[in-house]
Amino acid sequence: MTATSVRFPAEWEPQSAILIAWPHAGTDWADRLGEVEETYIALVQAITRFQPVVICVADDDIETYAEMRLRSNRVDMARVRFVTVAYDDTWLRDSGPITLRDGAGFRLLDFRFTAWGGKFEAGRDDLLVETLAAQGLFRNATRQRIDFALEGGGIETDGAGTLLTTWRCLHERHPDATREQLSAQLAVWLHQDRVLWLEHGALEGDDTDAHIDTLARFAPGNAIVFQACDDATDSHHADLKAMADEIAALRTRDGRPYTLFPLPWAKPVIDEGRRLAASYANFLIVNGAVLMPAYGDPADAAAAAVLAQAFPGREIVPVPCRPLIWQNGSLHCITMQLPEGLV
Repeated sequence: MTATSVRFPAEWEPQSAILIAWPHAGTDWADRLGEVEETYIALVQAITRFQPVVICVADDDIETYAEMRLRSNRVDMARVRFVTVAYDDTWLRDSGPITLRDGAGFRLLDFRFTAWGGKFEAGRDDLLVETLAAQGLFRNATRQRIDFALEGGGIETDGAGTLLTTWRCLHERHPDATREQLSAQLAVWLHQDRVLWLEHGALEGDDTDAHIDTLARFAPGNAIVFQACDDATDSHHADLKAMADEIAALRTRDGRPYTLFPLPWAKPVIDEGRRLAASYANFLIVNGAVLMPAYGDPADAAAAAVLAQAFPGREIVPVPCRPLIWQNGSLHCITMQLPEGLV
């Protein structure tokens, strides 16, 4: 990688906290709020076993309620910090800060958040990073506003200068830009010197236009964990097989194939006639563990075994995420890691 004092760290590097936003009746979770709250409680329980969590709340009443629910579930509140901020919804992977290490400090990249190409209202979410920075949440950090639509779930880095993304997502956001133009812009803003593109891979029930974090993720040691589909009768089979072939053809910086870890395929989850995106690739890495989305499917155990191979030495902790996929996202989508020293 080109020598520079600015670097985009991998998710498995040391973290200071995970940033989330508590669901409430003013978000899209309103119709199933009770179920989703249970997932958030389980998530906070899992995170605080390993590190702190910063929870965005919309007002004092929601903070009081969230604290009560967490305390009643024996969460270690010494590792919980609340911050009050307005938000439209809770997908902080996409509205939260993309953090680069900048010398001894940090650079918060604040890309324009358009709710996945203007699909939903996102005015408050687009101000989230600016508001949190103005409140002093982040230490030794400067915010860089970038007038370019990009979501954190749409990019994946190995921490050593290689970015992985999907053409479908970036082309949908920027239809007039060429692949070369997009590669050059991403490389400059994210301080990467290689951008790898996947042409294939999309999940029914995913409204992000094929975010990479539902499909393929880097792991330490030049490895890629990806969502496979071994059911030849499933509508996803051909496209995910084509994606698997693309990933197998990718090469590391020194020209070698990546070590590959295919994840098992959960049985179709149908909700009111709609197929939901139950991807095991939407896991979250924290200090000492990998939090894995669990769907109450027999494949949950097999997915945990694959992740244990890909991340040796880390505990694999299932978090029940079936309620989340009703709103087209999962575990990684509702979280954003904050590198060690940022908060």
